[in-house]
Amino acid sequence: MLIKTYDLDVFTPPCEPGAERFSAVARLTTDISEVLPYLNATLRGAVYHQAANALTWKKGGHNIAFHAFEIATSNVADRDAAIKELDGLVQLVNRTWERRTELTPSTQKRQRPTPMAIYQLLPKTSCKQCGEETCYIFALKLSLGQRQLADCPPLLEPAYVARRRQLENMVIDAPAIG
Repeated sequence: MLIKTYDLDVFTPPCEPGAERFSAVARLTTDISEVLPYLNATLRGAVYHQAANALTWKKGGHNIAFHAFEIATSNVADRDAAIKELDGLVQLVNRTWERRTELTPSTQKRQRPTPMAIYQLLPKTSCKQCGEETCYIFALKLSLGQRQLADCPPLLEPAYVARRRQLENMVIDAPAIG
């Protein structure tokens, strides 16, 4: 186990007084720098900044950052959810560390896809079945990790199989659908 203990700080960001969203930081007593390339290799949509010794990731609309002695998450609905989120991230780091002999680390710097790149592959029907007014708004939320490919019913249609596969390879937190 890499991370055995940490100090937890849950707060409302000072730049958003009265906000209904929370941020949380786990201050670590152990340097997790060595696990970052393994996380980079396994977390779809992660962006590794080797020079800064940091890895950022978006998961379910939450912004997550891994640093040598810190793990942070933001945009969480409430205090309990923030605590649970950080606990899960610590467990993720520990599981990844324990599996490191099975994994190939990656220091490749990837970029998140832009909303426009995602939009170009969507059906562009603006059918509203996903709950958004337009396909572009859906693409924007998908790029931020606030929506998932499975939220777009037209992507399940046979006519969009090739586009769906391309999107699955590029979108953050994109579980395969159909």
